[in-house]
Amino acid sequence: MYNLKKNKHINLLREFSIPLLMGVSVALAWANLDHKSYEWLIHTPIVGGVNLHFLTNDLFMVLFFGIAAAEITESCLPGGDLNPPRKALNAIIATIGGVVGPAAVYLTLNMLFGSSALRNGWGIPTATDIALAWLVARTVFGRNHPAVAFLLLLAIADDAIGLLIIAIFYPNPHHPPEPLMLLLIPLGMLFAWGLRSARVKPYWPYLITGGLVVWTGLYLGNLHPALALAFIVPFMPHEKKETVHMFEEDAWEHSTLDKFVHDWRLFVDFGMFMFGLVNAGVEISHMGVPTILVLLGLLIGKVAGISLFSSVAHQLGWHRPHGMGAKETLLVGCIAAIGFTVSLFIAGEAFTDPALTNGAKMGALLSIGIAVPAVLGAKLLKISKRQ
Repeated sequence: MYNLKKNKHINLLREFSIPLLMGVSVALAWANLDHKSYEWLIHTPIVGGVNLHFLTNDLFMVLFFGIAAAEITESCLPGGDLNPPRKALNAIIATIGGVVGPAAVYLTLNMLFGSSALRNGWGIPTATDIALAWLVARTVFGRNHPAVAFLLLLAIADDAIGLLIIAIFYPNPHHPPEPLMLLLIPLGMLFAWGLRSARVKPYWPYLITGGLVVWTGLYLGNLHPALALAFIVPFMPHEKKETVHMFEEDAWEHSTLDKFVHDWRLFVDFGMFMFGLVNAGVEISHMGVPTILVLLGLLIGKVAGISLFSSVAHQLGWHRPHGMGAKETLLVGCIAAIGFTVSLFIAGEAFTDPALTNGAKMGALLSIGIAVPAVLGAKLLKISKRQ
């Protein structure tokens, strides 16, 4: 097996998320220089009606969220940053703050200087882009800081709530949710549990049976299928406790869970170029009130909501992971304010007026820039990285 630790150049590219940033840069330049050819690349069917957008967002991102779920699973093991489970509750409560806060800020600001036509956009800043937030968190905190696992759990729970917001408040009349199809999710989890009970070691049966069934349920249920493996990965056989972090380059174990991460993480890290290319192609238009509402909703609402709810939960006895204090939580809230992809999607559903839609999308796009104050804030707050 290829030893990643020997190639410092590859590790440097991955550590600073260079593939993702390159994809975002290419997409922005291409979409604004020749938007028609960019749209042709993304949406033209390749084989059997499947296009690059589908291959990236609905298939490739399944692996990304699978690896993210693996890190959360490991962190919940004895010795992990989110064990005992009471520590995970703090992240879940913080997630609620990360949804309520942005919606409240958006609606409040809209009453002050917005209009009734913009009211329906309150759901746009509630989202957190898991891919970008995770990669920024790894840059700011290091791979092994408890704040990374905390943010991952928060972001995945946030996206789950986002799916419900879309289904309930922004339903597509042409593709309404199909609750019956969602019964395939517990069926897939049952398959994964059966494989684990039968002591099946290779990870492929878990992906092909349980993962495929859950993916089908989400897809046919008209919900985003990228989260399919988040329901399956926790059932993969793993160590009884966290002894070494699976994301340390030369410290992986030989459990099914560790093998899955070890085999796919390089592919996923460099595949993020395609994620950036497919999702960042937004035409730069004039900023307006929707832009300001979305951007401030994300920045102020996420930071305030996550920090406040996490602090209250901590005072009530649902403590944050060891090594996470108020300043780390504040920084997590800042990083979680990167809405981007999911916010872009909700913006497309919230408004029918193209001018309002484009303005709101600009706010979601500009939220990528929140990574800069997050990195600077880490230096000012003297956050210690854990590699």
